[in-house]
Parts: sequence; C-alpha cells; structure tokens
Amino acid sequence: MVSVQEQIKIITKGAAEVINVEDLENKLKKAQQENRPLIVKLGLDPSAPDIHVGHAVVLRKMKQIQDLGHKIVIIIGDFTGMIGDPTGKSKTRKQLTNEEVLENAKTYERQIFKILDKEKTELRFNSEWLSKLNFKEVIELAGKYTVARMLEREDFKNRFNNQLSIGIHEFFYPLMQGFDSVEINADIELGGTDQRFNVLMGRTLQKDYGKEPQVALFMPLLEGTDGVEKMSKSLGNYIGINESARDIYVKSMQVPDNLIIKYFELATDIHPDEIDKIKEQLNKGANPRDIKMNLAKEITRLYHGDSKAQEAEEYFKTLFQNNEIPEDIPVFQVSGDESLIEIMLNSKLVPSKSEGKRLIMQGGVKINGEKANEADRTDFKNDDVIQVGKRKFIKLAL
Repeated sequence: MVSVQEQIKIITKGAAEVINVEDLENKLKKAQQENRPLIVKLGLDPSAPDIHVGHAVVLRKMKQIQDLGHKIVIIIGDFTGMIGDPTGKSKTRKQLTNEEVLENAKTYERQIFKILDKEKTELRFNSEWLSKLNFKEVIELAGKYTVARMLEREDFKNRFNNQLSIGIHEFFYPLMQGFDSVEINADIELGGTDQRFNVLMGRTLQKDYGKEPQVALFMPLLEGTDGVEKMSKSLGNYIGINESARDIYVKSMQVPDNLIIKYFELATDIHPDEIDKIKEQLNKGANPRDIKMNLAKEITRLYHGDSKAQEAEEYFKTLFQNNEIPEDIPVFQVSGDESLIEIMLNSKLVPSKSEGKRLIMQGGVKINGEKANEADRTDFKNDDVIQVGKRKFIKLAL
C-alpha cells in the first residue's frame, strides 16, 4: 500500500493550488483505515471535444490518482452543457441542443480513454440526476447562494458593470456543477485554475447538504509551444493527443527551455522525485536539448507506446540533427508542366500562393536539399524532393 505522504506527493505534483492539503491528508488516512478508495471527480463540458496536451493536464492527474487505487468518476455535463460554462465569457453562450451535446460526449469518451483506464473509470452523465429535480428542489438549490456572491465572480461582475446581459439560467451552471459533487459524494474534485469558482461551489453545497466537503485540486493552465499563450488549437501552439507520434515528438521539441520542467510536471506521469533529478541536471548545466528529447519521447510514449516513441525520436534525429531527408515521405503525382508554386499549393505544402512565394523568398523551400529561388520553376524530374520548412516533404512522381 502506498503511504499517505507518498500519495500526497504524487497527487499534488504540479498543482497550482490545493484546498486544502490537511483535508486531503485526513481523507487519505480515513480511506486507508476503512480500506476504501476516495471518489475523485472531474466534470467535462462536452462542447469542445478535441483534446490537446493542455486539456489533458487534468486527465493525466486523474490517471496518476487512478494508479494509486482511487475511484475516478468522470461526469459528462450533458445537462449543464445545454447551458454552457460561462467561465471567461463576455456574453451568454449559445445553448447546445441535446443531440449536439450527446454527439460531443461520444467524441470525448473516445479520447479520455486514451489516458484513463476504461475498466477502472466510472462515466456518468449529470442529466441522470439534474433532469429529475422538481421545481421545488431547484428553488431550494437556488436558495443556497446569493446573487451578490455570484456577482463576485469576475466574468459575471464584468458583464454586469458593462451592462451586458446575464441570463438567469447562467447562475445555475456553477450550482449544478456543485450539485454533481453532492450527488456522487466526491472526496476530491479536479479542475483548471479557471474553474476555481465552479469547483469551490461543490465544497459549499456539500456543507449545505450535510456532507463532508471535497478537496479542491486546481491544475495550472499550460502554455503552448510558443511559450507565451495558453495552449490553443486556434493559436496553432498545441500538441494534439490524436496526432501522429512524429508530430507529437517534433512539436514537443519546440517547447521553450524555460517550460521543460512545467511540461514534465503537467504533461507526463513522471514521478516528482525524478523531476527533481531533472531540475538538478539542468541546474548543473546539462544541455536542455537532451533533456527535452527525453520529454518529447515521454509525451509521445503516453499516446503511442514505446516503439512508436522510439521511431519518432529516430525520425527527429534524422530530420533535424543529421539534416537528412527521411525515407518514407509522401509521393505526389505531377503531370510535368506545373510550376513549383502550383505543386506546393496543390499538395497542400502551403495554404496559399502568397505564403508559398514568401517562403521561397525567405529561403524556406528546398529542392533535393538545395534552396529554391524561383516560384515558376518547372524543370522537375521523377523522385525530386520538395521540402517546405523543417517538417514538410513530398517526393514527385511524373
């Protein structure tokens, strides 16, 4: 059995805030005495189902807690999703239909089990209990919180001060998320730092319903590969968990040196003691690139396994360290009279002719390893290799 202190070390690794560690210690001790697991809750809003490494931070933490033997309960917010989480929103969100919510939920299920053990995970939909509340019970729930306290929430306060509309139904979102904790008797709830208000609502409501309040465990938001903005698909600074092993590895190598430790803490399952050793290596002058290669391999391994991670590392070494052209690049059929810029556009190496011409002018396009200078060049031969940037290749077939 893993000791309580060892569990605390693993559970709190990388956490931005724990409310509070003393409660967590008491819960773990009591669970060991009673030989039962803690109930650990994560609520997912099924309106944005495409998971990247930034989204996966809380899921990775859930996996670490699951491996300690505790019961993981994932609550798909099919009922709350019809309102939409107002967190960080400057206006009322468009309500999703039940069909949209359920379709997104299916996509979420497929992705979360790339991280969590499906056999050891309980998946619930909060419509199971929220849809059954009668109006009297809804009024009782609403009576447990005040409008003044709701307006302390930053996004609501800003909208109120700027005379922007706030739907009364939006006040129910944190109440419903909190009621989920009451319903499943959650011992711990995880969330990002942007979910602070919602998760603490669970503690408040559990007290009001005469239950022991859950521990709130907040994970920080993860910056993307640009090292500046929060990881986001729209900003292009993301690492998708469904991407190929090669893409995950190469993108992980783009992480700035100052975020290496944060990525080890939030994007991997490496033990805290091992991370301390990595910190020591960096402090003693180890080459950050070598440490980062270990990071990239570890992230890739989590989603594709050992052998694919090893293959991705060899690909990276070939492509970036040895400046060689990889062997298994896609073949693109051409008739023989297309220009370089037309081939680049038709093969989707570039999104537009203007972007292609810009890259050629800046020396970012190579033909058989030599920089290309003419966008209208047409004298190509069979098996010529066109390279755009560091990662995009095609081999021509005439």
